[in-house]
Amino acid sequence: MQPPIPLPRGQASGPITRCLARPLRALAAAASALAIAMAHAAAPVETGKWVHALSAYQPPKYPKGFTHFDYVNPDAPKGGLLKLRNPDRRSSFDKYNPFTTKGVAPAGVVIFMVESLAHMGQDEPLAMYGLLAEEMMVAPDLSSVSFRIHPKARFSNGDPVTPADVVHSWSTLSGPQAWPLYRTPLAGIQQAVALDTRTVRFDLKERSLDALFNAGTMPVFSRKWGEGKKFDEVITEYPIMSGPYVIDKAEMPRRIEFRRNPDYWAKDLGVRKGHFNFDRVVYRLYKDQAVGREAFKAGEFDIYKEYAARAWARQHQGAKWRDGRILKHAYETATGEGMQSAVLNLRRPLLQDVRVREALVLAWDYDKYNRFGTFRPTQSVFPNSEFAATGTPSPGELALLEPLRAEVPPRVFGPAFELPRTNTGPNALRQNLRRARDLLAEAGWKVGEDGKLRNARGEHLELEFMEPNQTGRVIDWQRNLEKLGITLKERLVDFSLFRRRLETFDFDVVVIVNQDFTLPRASDMANLFGSKAADVNGSSNWRGVKNRAVDRLIEAMEQAGTYEELRDASRALDRVVMWSFFQSPQVYNNAEQISYWNKFGIPKVVAHHFKADTLITGFTEYAPWPLWTWWDKSLEKPASVAGR
Repeated sequence: MQPPIPLPRGQASGPITRCLARPLRALAAAASALAIAMAHAAAPVETGKWVHALSAYQPPKYPKGFTHFDYVNPDAPKGGLLKLRNPDRRSSFDKYNPFTTKGVAPAGVVIFMVESLAHMGQDEPLAMYGLLAEEMMVAPDLSSVSFRIHPKARFSNGDPVTPADVVHSWSTLSGPQAWPLYRTPLAGIQQAVALDTRTVRFDLKERSLDALFNAGTMPVFSRKWGEGKKFDEVITEYPIMSGPYVIDKAEMPRRIEFRRNPDYWAKDLGVRKGHFNFDRVVYRLYKDQAVGREAFKAGEFDIYKEYAARAWARQHQGAKWRDGRILKHAYETATGEGMQSAVLNLRRPLLQDVRVREALVLAWDYDKYNRFGTFRPTQSVFPNSEFAATGTPSPGELALLEPLRAEVPPRVFGPAFELPRTNTGPNALRQNLRRARDLLAEAGWKVGEDGKLRNARGEHLELEFMEPNQTGRVIDWQRNLEKLGITLKERLVDFSLFRRRLETFDFDVVVIVNQDFTLPRASDMANLFGSKAADVNGSSNWRGVKNRAVDRLIEAMEQAGTYEELRDASRALDRVVMWSFFQSPQVYNNAEQISYWNKFGIPKVVAHHFKADTLITGFTEYAPWPLWTWWDKSLEKPASVAGR
């Protein structure tokens, strides 16, 4: 068959060219239609029409016009005071802007003031329902997502929320002055365009589920907030947001008070009915965990989430628990748990050999650490989910891993990673340490006359463990490493220095808990393990991973068109990350362990995906269910009155 003869550029149209052009146009149209149809068939969400919700890989649970979520009480009384403490390591604040790197903002700003175009449901894997936007539409080829803003949407100053505000929020949060925790998820968006007075469109560089949901869950704020200043200079100006609360009082650095906006625009919407039931919310920040526990017992705040197993077992008890003034409960969740691990900074020359990193893992004694039985062993990037690798690779995983065989550890193709255990016999720890010793010897490390492990250059294998809260958490690990000739020095630093050193990757070893998830997101994995993030100060690639195979598997997650494809890509990535020993895995807990004063009314249905007291960023699949949906039970009407 003869190849087609190209038409000369600029040639006038004649009978022959018109004759050729018609079938060519028809062929192009057919190809375009086929491409759209294929994209639509493989699209992980509904496309091509205006909808009230977008749900990944399945229809949304709640129909258009739904009145409330199942995990709230739509008739919860409003009023009362909610007293809280700092939910994480921040023990002070010096700004109100949560979106920039420099300084520390109070947790409550993001939790109680910030809203996005859509709200993530808490009893589905990944579904967002219109909030600031009453409807949304995804292009059939996933090249864009459009949002039609709710006509009632208002900021706290009374101004309507406009497409221009959305565009401003996107350009600001994707710009160089924004914290990479917010900037990185927006990297898949090419531009935001205001189409008319109510419609905004995000054009996507990455035609992926990630990019769609990141557009919908991006924080939106008023253009007037900090107007005329560079974004990183917006520090003490109260944020102008659309959320249900505004800042009422603040006493830097340790107290802030929010009051519920009586004119909150969305209080009657299905996505907000039964939420935000307290009139006032007060945060008091404590420097020390022990002081915080005693303050809780004294009634200075209402809810205490416990992270320490020993404290949960031994300190959440006493007269006030026995007589019912304080209640204690571990609420199980279906959320994929963030991996807790001792992160190893591969930027340090001493940690670049995988054999050294594996030796460090072998020296950690999970079973002794978990002697109270509170935790489960972390053996995956995706604990408490079916995205964690199990057994040997499936055919779908092998299809992704085989082209990368020369670039990944050989054990990737065998059984999934398992944490070394010491409960298998009296000599289990000794055997683990012997294996660690052999690995170190293979890597060129030998014990000198002084008992210290040294390489051919005479360097001692000494590492610093950075800790922002309290010393002594890794004392058993230190002792085991000392038996190998390795020195692990623990250094206690305040939170400001801790965060600054994290942002500039100035550490050897530090314990980090990854963000929880409902469905794994490629953007989260790119921020944690992607090569591009490794050189971006403030990113979450604390490990310093620069690995082509990891990047390719993150791309496979991003391009997944079905649930099965996402699962296979996630499991393949899991195998590579875990067998590369970028971290020393520790523990996870699939329950929110909280004690709380017996003052709350609680919905009958517990959300599937939630945290007890925090919301890390605006890009999240979970929210603090107790803070958002519980209420002051003293305000409930008596049954005899309520039944009339």
